[in-house]
Amino acid sequence: MTRSIDGIRNIGIIAHIDAGKTTTTERILYYTGASYRMGNVDDGTTQTDFDPEEAERGITIYSAAVTCKWNDHTINIIDTPGHVDFTAEVERSLRVLDGAVVIFSAVEGVEAQSETVWRQADHYEVPRFCFVNKMDRIGADFDRVLKAMRSRLKATPLPVQIPIGQGPATNADGFRGIIDLLAMKAMYWDSESRGAEFRTEDIPVELADDAELMRSDLLDALSDVDEEVMEAHLEERDVSRDMMVRALRAGTISGQFQPVLCGSSLDYIGVQPVLDAVAEFLPSPLDRPAVVGIDTSPKANGKEVTREADTNEPVSVLVFKIQSDNHGDLYFARVYSGVLKSNSRLLNPRTKKKELITQLWHIQSDSREKVELVEAGDICGIVGPKDTGTGDTLCDPQKPIALEQIRFPETVISVAIEPESSADRKKLVEVLEKLQRQDPTFTSKTDEETGQTIISGMGELHLEVVRHRMEREFRMKVRVHKPRVSYREKLGDSTTVNAEFDVTTPAGTLFFGLNLTAEEFTEGDSPITISYRLKPGTLSEPLKKVLLESLEREANGGGKDGYPLMSLRLTVNKVSYRDGETTDTAVMSAVSQAFNKLLQQGNFLLMEPVMTLEVVTPEEFLGNIQSDLNSRRAMIVDSDRRGDLCVLHAEVPLIEMFGYSTQIRSLSQGRASYSMEPCRYSEAPPDSTR
Repeated sequence: MTRSIDGIRNIGIIAHIDAGKTTTTERILYYTGASYRMGNVDDGTTQTDFDPEEAERGITIYSAAVTCKWNDHTINIIDTPGHVDFTAEVERSLRVLDGAVVIFSAVEGVEAQSETVWRQADHYEVPRFCFVNKMDRIGADFDRVLKAMRSRLKATPLPVQIPIGQGPATNADGFRGIIDLLAMKAMYWDSESRGAEFRTEDIPVELADDAELMRSDLLDALSDVDEEVMEAHLEERDVSRDMMVRALRAGTISGQFQPVLCGSSLDYIGVQPVLDAVAEFLPSPLDRPAVVGIDTSPKANGKEVTREADTNEPVSVLVFKIQSDNHGDLYFARVYSGVLKSNSRLLNPRTKKKELITQLWHIQSDSREKVELVEAGDICGIVGPKDTGTGDTLCDPQKPIALEQIRFPETVISVAIEPESSADRKKLVEVLEKLQRQDPTFTSKTDEETGQTIISGMGELHLEVVRHRMEREFRMKVRVHKPRVSYREKLGDSTTVNAEFDVTTPAGTLFFGLNLTAEEFTEGDSPITISYRLKPGTLSEPLKKVLLESLEREANGGGKDGYPLMSLRLTVNKVSYRDGETTDTAVMSAVSQAFNKLLQQGNFLLMEPVMTLEVVTPEEFLGNIQSDLNSRRAMIVDSDRRGDLCVLHAEVPLIEMFGYSTQIRSLSQGRASYSMEPCRYSEAPPDSTR
C-alpha cells in the first residue's frame, strides 16, 4: 500500500538522555493504535528500545524506526539516543528526516546533549518544534526552559500552549493540564483511560489574563510570517485557528521560530497535541528542498543534479543504517525520488556495482510488514544489497546520482582487545568487520608494532556496549586491555663506529670490517635512510646487497629500548674485505657488531607521539579545561571563538589523553567536545618508560 507524499511526516524525536523521548514515543504509538500495549522504560517493555542492552540499561542506544497513522497522515518516527556516546545515531537520523520533535525536561531544561542535537539539527536545516516534558516533576519551570532555549541554543521558542500549574499534581498548584493558545481552551486528560480520553473546558479565571497576554505575543510573531494574520490582528478581528496553523507551519518550516508545547508523557498529559503539531507544523517531503547530488555518469564531469520528491523522477535512495539480521543485513533507507520496487537492480555509485533489491519492508520497531514498492518521501527497510555501506546511494543505473554522504564524528577513545581463546582470532576479525559495517563510529585495526587489536569508539559506554554485543550476539568473549603508546627512538648526536669480524673456523677464516656513521636525518618519508659512500666496484654486487639488507634489518630491529627508530641515516664510509674470506655470514656478523656498538655509544632519545587537540567549550568552563590541559603537559597554541563557544587549539602527548573523554565531560557538565589527530613526535620526559 503506497502512502500519499504530502501526508508523510518523517520525524525524529531527539533530546538529552532521560528527557522522555522513548516514553513519549510509546504514548504516541498507543494513542495512534500502532501498539495495543503501553510500554514502560523502567520495566524494559518499550517498543523502540527492543535491544536487550537498551532494556537492561533503560536508555536508547540504537535509533529505531516506527510508523503510525494520525488524522490521515503517515508518521515515520525515529526514536534516537540521548547519550553523547551514541550521537552518530542522531547524526544519521537527522540526515534523512524532514522534521524533528525536540524534548526538554521541565526540570533540567537545556542540557548538554540538547545543545549537541540542536546544533546537528541546525547543520541539516531540520525544522522542529519543542515539547517541554515532565511538567509534573518537583522543580518544573516552563518559563526557565524558554529562557534557556533563547540563551543557550540561540533559538526562537514560540509557546502555543502554557501549563496549568507546575510540579506534582498532589500540590494545590501542581500540573493538571494545558491551555491551548490557538483554541483558547483548557485541556485535561483522564488518567483512568491512560490519557486516551481528554476534555476541553474554559480557561481557569486566574489564568485568563496570562493566556490572553501569551496569545497576543503569539499573534505578534505570526504576523511577521502571514499578512492575513497581521491584518486581522491589527484590526482586532478574530484570527481563526486555521490561519494560525498556516502561519505556524510556514514559520516552523522556514526556521523563523520553534513552536513550544508542554505536558507530561509519563502521566499521559499533552501527547495528542504533539501528534497534531507533527501533522500541522512539520513539513512533508514535498515541503523540503529537492535533494542535491552529483551526476556520476562518465560525461557529466561531476556536475550537480537535483531530485524532487516525485514518483515520476528517477529513483534515488540513501542508506542511513545497517542492522545485522539472521537472514542477511537489513538496510534502513530513505527514498528521495521515484519508486523503489522489490526485485529491482540499482546502482551504487561509490562501488560502481549494481545491487539487487530482493525485499522491501515497512519497519515497525522490531517487526516488519512486507511491501512490493515504496514511493518517494518514504522510509523503508531493504534486504538484498551485498557491498553497500552506511551513507551510500542506490539509484537508477541510467540516471546515476551520488547523494551527499553522512559525515560522522571521529572516534575519541580506544582500547586493546584479544579473544579469550587463540582459536577465536579468525572469528574476532569477522565479528569486528560486521560491527564496523553497522556502526560507522566504531573502528578496529591491528597495531603493526604492538600486534594488538585496537578498537575505537565514541566513549567508554559505547565500547562497553560493543563488547557486550560481541558476547551476546556472536558468542565472542574477549579480554580488554589498555592500548600501548607507540614510542620512537631518535639519535641525538652523530656517532661513528668501527667493527671488524675476524673469526677462524674449521672451515676457514671469516673476515669483514666496516666504518659506519649514524646521524639524524629528517628529509624524505622513510624513517631510516641508508647511504653508501664507497667507490664503484669496491664490493661485488652480491656482497653489497647483503651489506645494505643487513643494515636495514638491524635498523628495523629498534633502538636501545626496543622502540622503532626514526629520522636516522646510516652511512657506510669504509669497508675491509679479503678475497675468499669475506662471505655473506661475515658481512652480516660485522653489521650486527657495528649496530650493537652504535646502540651502546649513541645518545638515543625516547620520542613520544604528540596529538593536535581541539576543544570546543562554553566560556564558563574554559578555566577548568585549561588547568586540566596544563596538568597533561599540553601546549596551548591558539584560541578563538565559534559563535558563543570558545575553541582551544593545543598540542598534547598521547599518553596523557587516556581517560580524557570522561574527564572533559566532568569538567564541563558534558557540554564540551574535543577532537584529536596525530601531529608529530617530540622528546619524552626522562621518566616516561625507562
